[in-house]
Amino acid sequence: MREGHEGTGPGAITPDGCAVELYARLPVGDEPDVIAAAVPTGARILELGSGVGRMTHALLERGFEVTAVDESAEMLERVRGARTICGPIERLDLGETFDVVLLASFLVHAGDVEVRRGLLRTCVRHLAKGGCVLIQREGEDYHTNVPRERVDPAGFTVRIVSAEPVGDGVDSVHAEYVFPDATWTQTFRARPLTREQFEEALAETGLKVDRYLTEDRMWVRTVPMADT
Repeated sequence: MREGHEGTGPGAITPDGCAVELYARLPVGDEPDVIAAAVPTGARILELGSGVGRMTHALLERGFEVTAVDESAEMLERVRGARTICGPIERLDLGETFDVVLLASFLVHAGDVEVRRGLLRTCVRHLAKGGCVLIQREGEDYHTNVPRERVDPAGFTVRIVSAEPVGDGVDSVHAEYVFPDATWTQTFRARPLTREQFEEALAETGLKVDRYLTEDRMWVRTVPMADT
């Protein structure tokens, strides 16, 4: 288990506190459409932090070639139709490049700055010339609008119960997922980033914002500074 991370509930729990059975139940939402609109048709995508393949499967259905990476073998067992690679993202070096590198699930908000830098360096290392890195940021009020809850149309409730400072600009976030037949919790460490701090973090590893893809600026298309 990664420091400051834990999870409870039925089934396997990953090193960052995610429950495999929970993520197998969660719907994918509109993220695949956002991605598909921002990248070339049929692009080769390196998906970092694929989990059980919610996004993977939707991207495959849209005609993309996907390599799915996760540090949890239990998560990757649920992925179908894509090449899978198990290991820590921040140390990944496949010796090949992709049209698109995808860093979703708010991974860019890793509490450990060195882990964040490692994640972004992995993105750059695997990017083909002319390619792009798509990043999912947290909502800008995620750490201040607490507690909050959302009832999903699929019939479950997501609660962000608390976001408590633990030092050095990092918060310990506690979430609950309540289904009619089971409840899961996850506690994880996350570093809130303003738009300016996010763009500074990109610049550290040679990336810059090409454009924000959604009105809430949670999805971002980034490119290497060297390409401009």
